[in-house]
Amino acid sequence: MRLRKEEERYALKLISPSMIVVFGVIIVPIVTTFIYTLVNIDPLSAHKGEFAGLSFYIKALTSKVFWEDLGRTLHFTIASTAIETVLGMLIALLLNQKFPGVKFLRSIIIIPWALPTVVNGSLWKLMLNGEYGVINALLVRFHLISSYQSWLGNPKTAMWCIILADAWKMTPLAVIFFLAALQGIDNTIYEAAKVDGAGAFRRFQAITLPALKPTIMVIVVMRTVEKFKAFDIFYLMTRGGPANSTKTLMYDTYLQAFTNLNYSEAATYAYLIALVVALMTLIYVKLMNREEA
Repeated sequence: MRLRKEEERYALKLISPSMIVVFGVIIVPIVTTFIYTLVNIDPLSAHKGEFAGLSFYIKALTSKVFWEDLGRTLHFTIASTAIETVLGMLIALLLNQKFPGVKFLRSIIIIPWALPTVVNGSLWKLMLNGEYGVINALLVRFHLISSYQSWLGNPKTAMWCIILADAWKMTPLAVIFFLAALQGIDNTIYEAAKVDGAGAFRRFQAITLPALKPTIMVIVVMRTVEKFKAFDIFYLMTRGGPANSTKTLMYDTYLQAFTNLNYSEAATYAYLIALVVALMTLIYVKLMNREEA
């Protein structure tokens, strides 16, 4: 009994530094931010320092701007995640085959993912430039468009350009996950299916896809959470424009805090984002548990 207590004290001493860091870096900011949602701390407000209760939450949830931001955030999240998942699976299926140069392709597929987001955003902003961008040059060269277009300056195309840039960078991550899962499937199963007369599509439907379902769920959960919080790619490419067509919840949170100095509203937006992300994660986890059952 005495030895066990000594081991517990020793273990506590070992984890105490990390506990202090977690408390100082994570717990304190979370609690402080929650307090900001209940108390008016806006420096330009006449009611600074007053207890606001749930008024900031009510204001956000009854605001048309909030729901428009949420719609754009969901558009970006769903479209980009779907593209990455489908494209990542297709590329992984290709790289799982044996052909000359496949090892080289496996090694370079990670390059877009390895690029910092600031490089990725700046690169695509230059390529999509309406005056000298290479995307316009290629499209005009192949007679797909008649003249140069301002892709990032058009509210109808700006969001899709950001989705394209983000999917290009993050698809290799999905490829790595899918490729690892594919290489874990026993080849004898495919050989037995071939003997039974199953074609390529039937083998994919009956063997590959069920084996990849857990990986699909993991990728969808990871990427959904990250994309819902995306900020840097929007800041680098469009700054929320044109005409607020790429202004997401996270970018609006930034504007509220550092442009409008509405710190309490920004804190409320941050907590609502966290709530939506937690809700989506809970749904995904339940779906994963149902698949395992």
